[in-house]
Amino acid sequence: MNATQRVASGAASIAVETAGSGAPIVFLHANICDKRMWHAQIAASGTHYQAIAYDRRGFGQTQAQAEDHSAVADLLAVIDATVGSAPVILVGCSQGANIALNAALAHPTRVSGLMLIAPAVNGAPEAVYSPESQAMLEQQQPAEASRDLARLNEIKARLFLDGPLASPGRVTGPMRRLFLEMNAIALAAAPSGANRDTGRPFDRLKTIGAPSSVIWGNLDFPHIQSRAKRVAQLLPNAEAHELQDVAHLAGFEQPDKVTDLIRQLVKRCN
Repeated sequence: MNATQRVASGAASIAVETAGSGAPIVFLHANICDKRMWHAQIAASGTHYQAIAYDRRGFGQTQAQAEDHSAVADLLAVIDATVGSAPVILVGCSQGANIALNAALAHPTRVSGLMLIAPAVNGAPEAVYSPESQAMLEQQQPAEASRDLARLNEIKARLFLDGPLASPGRVTGPMRRLFLEMNAIALAAAPSGANRDTGRPFDRLKTIGAPSSVIWGNLDFPHIQSRAKRVAQLLPNAEAHELQDVAHLAGFEQPDKVTDLIRQLVKRCN
């Protein structure tokens, strides 16, 4: 049975959902979603693992006043409130993966494993865009300038849900509706303040010895795929997985495959 709670961290009241039992796994969502992107992994937890998912500042149901803050400190507050001092596996997508890496570097004894999906990584080389990718990204500028959030939301769905290497509208139905609902909250949120975490995880990936799994989709931006492959090469104890017919949100779009990879990672961490 799922449980919900509120965790205080600075001026934030963080919305947290937990389910299942066993090895604790904390799920960190992408900047275009909220904790609901992990609904399938939460539902699959059972006795295989304990799922802990939360909304970061500016997303979902979390409430926060604008203040300088640490995303890693927020993560630790959630861990302390749910599993105490037990080491956890961190599963992060995109910017969520960046937070997971920062946490693993700052608090290595508290992180027993990592799953990084289409990871953003501070300190990574600047992205090199193809003309096609650059043109697609520039479509966001007029919508941002005019604050046309509905239009911007649709563009984000095209780029990160469908994927730039796929046809527009590839993903339909409830999945697309949920994406648009989650990202609409993020786009409309008031500024939450600056993140004080200024580390460069990319420079220190070779020092992270925890069992890791790096995942990317073959329909994602080419530079994101390249970065994920490089992260998998640099992490000493990483497995690499390219998923077919998926873009930026593998755990959301191919939940059964990612859940299976999570269970494999749990076994490696035991």
